[in-house]
Amino acid sequence: MSEPDINTGKITETTEVEVTAVPEVATPAPAKRAERGGSREKRGRRPSNRTGRERPKPEFDQKTVSVRRVARVVAGGRRFSLSAAVVAGNRKGTVGVGLGKGLDTALAMDKAFRSARKEMISIPLTKEGSIPLEVYAKSSSARVLIMPAPGRGLIAGGAVRIVLELAGISDVTAKILSPSKNALSNARAAVKALSTLRPRR
Repeated sequence: MSEPDINTGKITETTEVEVTAVPEVATPAPAKRAERGGSREKRGRRPSNRTGRERPKPEFDQKTVSVRRVARVVAGGRRFSLSAAVVAGNRKGTVGVGLGKGLDTALAMDKAFRSARKEMISIPLTKEGSIPLEVYAKSSSARVLIMPAPGRGLIAGGAVRIVLELAGISDVTAKILSPSKNALSNARAAVKALSTLRPRR
């Protein structure tokens, strides 16, 4: 196609070039970054190094009867501590009561448990797990009566029941004859009553 030049007046030829559109190519979206550590199902839990290790069962079971806050008067005032009473036994005819003091509960209970192990007694039990005779004892202001009761199970309450359970005694009936509510005195009276039993010769 020819067109006149405005400045020179000459006719110049121009050519038309067809431009074809290039189709767009879809670029793939960037892959998402994998989550750190992967999913919980794939990751799972780290295997423990303690597999196969079982904590040895203690020889004696223990139960706390009472924990009290006590004070001691010193030159600068009063010093407070904790007093714990613990009953320990193997449920096979051996039981004891201990008392311990410390600045915290754990220390007082540990001392009480060691004291209970030193004060343990052995009780002659029958084949049914009962006691052969009726026993009675008094400790401080507490008075306790323990009687055999075949086929009735363990009938007792308070600290006396804890002593009988840890001693492994069943089929007995226990009564606290005194109005004392002191758990330590009742537990000591029960242990004193059981200590009067002697094995048959």
